[in-house]
Amino acid sequence: MNTETQDIEMLSRAILTEARDEAEQIKAEAKEKAEAIRKRVQEQAEQERKAILDRAREDAERLRGQAVATAQLKARSLQLTNREQLLDRVFKTVREKLSEVQNRPDYDQVAALLLREALVQLRVNKAQVSADKTTQTILEKSVLDELSKEFNGQFTSAGVLEEGTGVIVNAADGKLHYDNTLETRLQRLEGTLRASVYKILVGEQS
Repeated sequence: MNTETQDIEMLSRAILTEARDEAEQIKAEAKEKAEAIRKRVQEQAEQERKAILDRAREDAERLRGQAVATAQLKARSLQLTNREQLLDRVFKTVREKLSEVQNRPDYDQVAALLLREALVQLRVNKAQVSADKTTQTILEKSVLDELSKEFNGQFTSAGVLEEGTGVIVNAADGKLHYDNTLETRLQRLEGTLRASVYKILVGEQS
């Protein structure tokens, strides 16, 4: 009886020891797996953190680049706006002073040149010439007669212009028309002159 009891106790202790060993092994394996999982999670979190930081840096650089480009574009636009406004003021001042050309001692030659150019452009031998009062006076003195003889045509005065300095020539019952006032000449030339005028204004060499 004692031996049987001892055998049972020994068997029980063996079972318990095996169970404890197995439990310890399971616990160790579980701990190892948990540690492996923790490391993977940590590595994944680090990768995600790095990816997020990289994306954030890229976004920041992109936004910074966009901000710089926008600022440069606005600065360029403002510069162009200021340039155009300055040129507009300059040409407006020039237009307002064009009539002062008539104070030049050689304006009679200028008046004749304006009419001659208009007649050459129209290529007619009969036309009516309108001019501002000062120019008309000069033309009626001798220029109309001289150019009529030169072009073998008939060019007559058609009245005083209400606006403009120079001449406007009409022919073929108004079907042909050439405005050679100083204001219109300036308007025709303005597009090609603006860049050169701006260089002069800012002190650049042409």
